[in-house]
Amino acid sequence: MARAGITGERLARTAAELADEIGFDRVTVSAVARRLGVKDPSLYAHIENVRELKVRVALLSLEEMADRAAAALAGRAGRDALVAFADAYRGYAKEHPGRYAASRFELDPETAAASAAPRHAAMTRAILRGYDLPEPDQTDAVRFLGGAFHGYVSLEMAGGFRHTPREADASWKWALDTLHFALANHPGRSH
Repeated sequence: MARAGITGERLARTAAELADEIGFDRVTVSAVARRLGVKDPSLYAHIENVRELKVRVALLSLEEMADRAAAALAGRAGRDALVAFADAYRGYAKEHPGRYAASRFELDPETAAASAAPRHAAMTRAILRGYDLPEPDQTDAVRFLGGAFHGYVSLEMAGGFRHTPREADASWKWALDTLHFALANHPGRSH
């Protein structure tokens, strides 16, 4: 029987908040139970194990990021859309480092297909329509942008840019300008 006041949604949100505070890798059933003021067994009415708990945080995070990116993209096209999209992801990662880490958690194919992950890909493809990239270049560009955004954000969050004289924001702008230039001038573009 489920403990009063604990729902699957509350459990995921509590675990997500905890992930932002202590790191996604340190989220456990026991830590969430302590945060909720209950014993561990109370949570097993809602989840089978810590993996399921982490999957729920990943799904929540993917949904939040997709909502943020969609709001940022509204009414934008071309370079403006690229920058808004990238800034939405970077902003989310800085505000919610544990949730951002959760969004990278490996999901089984069925769960991934039912998650917000396809929305992320669809939004990226919508941005890329402005660059007139045919397939398979468009798929390559989706992967390239994801790798560039995640790589930059991961290095920044790990403190990789702290000991350099140039501000991380200036380098981020440079990176986005370079990505825009690369996409706008790709030899595979339809003209």
